[in-house]
Amino acid sequence: MPKGPTKRRPQTTARLLEAALDTFAERGFHGASIEEICERAGYTRGAFYSNFRTKEALFLALFDLHAQSVVDRLTQAVDALAELPEDADPVRAVLTRVSTVDEAERRWYLLSTEFTLHAIRRPEAARALAEHDGRLRAEVAGLLGRLFDRLGRRPTVDLDTLARLTTAVHEGSLAQSLVEPDRLAPEELAVTFLPPLFDAVSEKRRTRRARGSRGET
Repeated sequence: MPKGPTKRRPQTTARLLEAALDTFAERGFHGASIEEICERAGYTRGAFYSNFRTKEALFLALFDLHAQSVVDRLTQAVDALAELPEDADPVRAVLTRVSTVDEAERRWYLLSTEFTLHAIRRPEAARALAEHDGRLRAEVAGLLGRLFDRLGRRPTVDLDTLARLTTAVHEGSLAQSLVEPDRLAPEELAVTFLPPLFDAVSEKRRTRRARGSRGET
């Protein structure tokens, strides 16, 4: 039978992650200490180091949790395309569905931006962040492929690169919105410009009949 500490580990990890997210939100990544996170979670430093090697590793675990929530929202939005009326813009519908930015999302954006700057200054942290970001981007690229399938279109560019561009538009738009919330909605740029961009980087799939007819001429 598993020992008690082994069975309690998921609960300990979850409490440390929750405490870290709250502490990071209040004090920032650099301002938050491991001691403060442990105190908020009700654990000792020993419990922290039995779950996470560094504060950076703790952030990356939070990154993976947030990434999964992003993938879940995008998946639901793509799946919901089957319910749209024929005259609706599918790309705009997906972007609108996932564009809600509440206080929790705002806090995460501030934290992730701070950690990105931290990683840019530290090559080891940059490599770790790039690895986790790459896994999220692979999921997003796969969902873009599903979206093009639903649109009856074939992408003419690399989906990984398109996922990078889509993320850049989203994050850049959000940054400008947080600076000027009265002038720019969080996803206004993405909802306005990504639909025509997706048309420009894809082409309609040809049917078998069309390909056969072309071969006969």
